[in-house]
Amino acid sequence: MLITVSGPPGSGKSTNAAGLAEALGLDHVSGGDIFREMAAERDMTPVEFNEHAEEDAAIDRDLDRRLYEIATTRDGLVLESRLAGWLAGDHADLRFWFDAPVDVRAERIAEREEKPVGRAREETQRREASEKKRYREYYGIDIDDLSIYDAAYNTARWGPERFLDALVATVEAYDADDDEGKVPIEGVTHDF
Repeated sequence: MLITVSGPPGSGKSTNAAGLAEALGLDHVSGGDIFREMAAERDMTPVEFNEHAEEDAAIDRDLDRRLYEIATTRDGLVLESRLAGWLAGDHADLRFWFDAPVDVRAERIAEREEKPVGRAREETQRREASEKKRYREYYGIDIDDLSIYDAAYNTARWGPERFLDALVATVEAYDADDDEGKVPIEGVTHDF
């Protein structure tokens, strides 16, 4: 089984993807972790690295190629990244999108990164604008198009335990052998 988890920064992707993987006995791969490692290797913050990536397409293409390879060659996995649903295409059994209002996400990021909420909000909005621009330029992907996802959740609506319970129940209700009503996703053939 391949499950993808996507969403903007601070939406709960990492926390919930890791929890879902653990609950289901699956591996977890985080594109955000890989991206942050790449930024640290260049002595940059993720925001700086995002903006640098606007000038150097090789950064995104390298990350996305790695994630695409993982998505298309591995099973028993929860793959988490902004583009995980797009990268996995029809290889994914289930694609989830998580989101929350920017103020909620900024508070989460501020707490996690020990910085003021206002700064976290400003950096998050810059990062999202940068990513949105690059995804459209590089792959023709409109990150705001949620039509490829099987379910989209506002993670501000539930506490972490209740939300994880809902995710596990969704996965357990999924029947991979039941193709009735399953429509292939058209147009998800980007050159990663």
